[in-house]
Amino acid sequence: MTTTEDNKSIAREFIDALFTKGDLGAVDRLLSTDFINHDPPFGAPAGREGMRAAATIFRSACPDWHTDCPFLVGEGDLVVEPFTASGTHTGELMGIVGQGQELTLMGINIFRVRNGQIVERWGRLDELGLLRQLGLVSPV
Repeated sequence: MTTTEDNKSIAREFIDALFTKGDLGAVDRLLSTDFINHDPPFGAPAGREGMRAAATIFRSACPDWHTDCPFLVGEGDLVVEPFTASGTHTGELMGIVGQGQELTLMGINIFRVRNGQIVERWGRLDELGLLRQLGLVSPV
C-alpha cells in the first residue's frame, strides 16, 4: 500500500470505530495527542476530547448511529471523506427526546495524517438540516 492508501485506511478506521461502533478508545489510538480540530462540531472543544464528546452525544441520542462513506479521496497526507451519517433517534439530542425517527447528517471531513495518526481535521456538517429534523428550526 502507498502512504496515501495507508492514510485513507486510518481515516476510515477512525470514523468506523468512533462513530459507527462507538469505540471511544479510537480517539486515543488514532488521534495524535496534539490533534487540532479546526471546525469542532456543535461547539465541542477543538482537541481530542471534542471528537470523543461528539461521538458520545450522537451515539447516546441514536444508539445505532453509523456513517456511510461511499469513497475517500487521498492526496499525500490529506484524506477527504464525504459522508452521510444516520441513526434512530431514541435518546436526547440538543434537548429533544427522540421518538424513534431516523436522523440524517451529511457532511465532509478533511483529515491530515502523520505517522499513523490523524493530526488535524477540517469539516463542514449540515447542522441546519439536523436542526430542522429535530424541529428546532422551521423548514424553509
